[in-house]
Amino acid sequence: MTNQPQVKLFESVQVRSHWDAAQQKWYFSVVDVVEVLTDSTIPKRYWSDLRRKLEKESGQPYEEIVRLKMLAADGRLRETDAADVPTLLRLIQSIPSPKAEPFKRWLAKVGHERMQEMADPAQSLDRARENWQKLGRSTKWIQQRMTGQETRNKLTDYWKESGVEKADEFALLTNIIHQEWTGLSVQAHK
Repeated sequence: MTNQPQVKLFESVQVRSHWDAAQQKWYFSVVDVVEVLTDSTIPKRYWSDLRRKLEKESGQPYEEIVRLKMLAADGRLRETDAADVPTLLRLIQSIPSPKAEPFKRWLAKVGHERMQEMADPAQSLDRARENWQKLGRSTKWIQQRMTGQETRNKLTDYWKESGVEKADEFALLTNIIHQEWTGLSVQAHK
């Protein structure tokens, strides 16, 4: 489960995140953070204006902002501006918001939870179950999701043991299974 986009919850608001296992750090969607802090109905515009303002003041854009694929509202992975925690903390200072301090504490909690999960991976399963409940998912849905993920992990482990290594090979095999199950390719189903 490394290098996968995820969704974290801040006060029941979704904040897209990405754990980079190689660099051992979290990245968070800047637009999502702006939305949380400003309650803006157009957080992309707010971020765009803020970025221009910061570039004008400092003479250069934040070089630490990266573009990562994260799950968009339409269910697809789309590139979005993302920042690691130190960069995010600098951005938060530029946004006047009563939610800034609670958000900083939340970021610290996310980091602490990650350290706990690394020591005891079962905690990540409990946290996932809790987050799905907060999102209103039924107990049956959660159980099916977790069982499906376990089955998927066993299948990909089997594929790895059988010599499948490249991402496009995994995608091809997944597409075949999906097509047999639904009658549609993954792309058509999306």
